Amino acid sequence: MRKFELIAPCHFGLEAVLKKEIIDLGYDVSQVEDGRVTFIGDDEAVCRANIGLRTADRILIKVGSFHAVTFDELFENTKALAWEEYIPSDGKFWVAKAASIKSKLFSPSDIQSIMKKAMVERLKQVYGIQWFTEEGEPYPIRVFLMKDTVTVGLDTTGDSLHKRGYRKLAAKAPIAETLAAALIMLTPWRRDRILVDPFCGSGTIPIEAALMAANAAPGMKRGFTAVRWENLIAKKVWDDCYEEAGDLADWSVKPDISGYDFDPEMIRIAKQNARLAGMEKWIRFEERDIGQLSHKERYGFIITNPPYGERLEEKEAMPALYKKIGERFGALDAWSLYMITSYEEAEKDIGRRADKNRKIYNGMMKTYYYQFMGPKPPKADRGKADGLEQRN
Repeated sequence: MRKFELIAPCHFGLEAVLKKEIIDLGYDVSQVEDGRVTFIGDDEAVCRANIGLRTADRILIKVGSFHAVTFDELFENTKALAWEEYIPSDGKFWVAKAASIKSKLFSPSDIQSIMKKAMVERLKQVYGIQWFTEEGEPYPIRVFLMKDTVTVGLDTTGDSLHKRGYRKLAAKAPIAETLAAALIMLTPWRRDRILVDPFCGSGTIPIEAALMAANAAPGMKRGFTAVRWENLIAKKVWDDCYEEAGDLADWSVKPDISGYDFDPEMIRIAKQNARLAGMEKWIRFEERDIGQLSHKERYGFIITNPPYGERLEEKEAMPALYKKIGERFGALDAWSLYMITSYEEAEKDIGRRADKNRKIYNGMMKTYYYQFMGPKPPKADRGKADGLEQRN
């Protein structure tokens, strides 16, 4: 079975989370860089990574890497890559995206154009044809230039992995599903513990938590570009991996997950998204202001993405909002608070320094993941792993 070097891009600051996911899937990580993790796997790994990874943006098969500071070097080195091992004579191929950081070659459109020409020249020589109809399956290419090193990857995913397929409607500033999953995974929360998101918006954090509780693979209900690449991955391999994901899901769980929002329209959207995800019976969504946050149980988790105050008209409301978050959190008995925000005065207004603070880039925006850790439940309570699952 052929081995590939696979590249999994992710949000900056979440590389360690993704690395652990890949290792847990059973694959060897060969390199961790800013915003991406590289690992070794076969054709089955391509399928299992696409279907099962919660925090990766996509999965690329590494075609090659080389040094280039001129467009001539870019052309010749691209032409030297063994494109015929990946792209059939009728394949549709193009450089879908080029990104350049601290490199002499920085124009994405020029990089894309030159690399396409080099690929054509290589395949013309190999296949002995002068014109490519490109009527077959799509083979998109993605290219990263970092300090004049060009890394070339074949995109097996298509639509980004954050597009699970359930979020048809979104809030004004939605959090990506991959980031929401990572925020949950950075906490000790497990499915037998309570989770509340008091700023749930379109429901992404509660839905991702419910998927985790059910051990439901995030990609089990969607397709991928490489499903059609039968020259590289047999259809049976994909079928087996989808079947494996279905077998591993546990639909008998009954987690205690809630999402609140003051906007009734957001609650309507969140409920619809949960239905599309097949998670509606595991989440309670309620119209509730942050001032109404309360819970009678102990040792719960707040995991949330509150307003940042990025819009000018919202800035004045931030101190009072974060003070209210601090008050309601303080009124809960032995709870933990995990909160992502770019609001610089968050700790001051909450009235407490975070136990941990992690820098994460939400797109191009620098944010901080504040972690206010409550006490662990007594061992007797922690041992009741299925306690909440027995509730009626």
